[in-house]
Amino acid sequence: MGTIVYSEIAGWSTEELNNELSATKMKLTKLRFNHAVTPLENTNVLKETKRHIARIQTELKKRQLTKQA
Repeated sequence: MGTIVYSEIAGWSTEELNNELSATKMKLTKLRFNHAVTPLENTNVLKETKRHIARIQTELKKRQLTKQA
């Protein structure tokens, strides 16, 4: 996945954000299952994936609040 900065996420459309959010959540679920069966070599992948989800959710919430105001 690589490190994606928040400024890149802010440039995406809402549809792209929703698609990326669902894909990243699926990826996190698969990573967790794989980690439970055989421990991952680099567990930082889990942390980075959760942070990526949080960045996307933050941008979606910001847009929702801007639309309401």
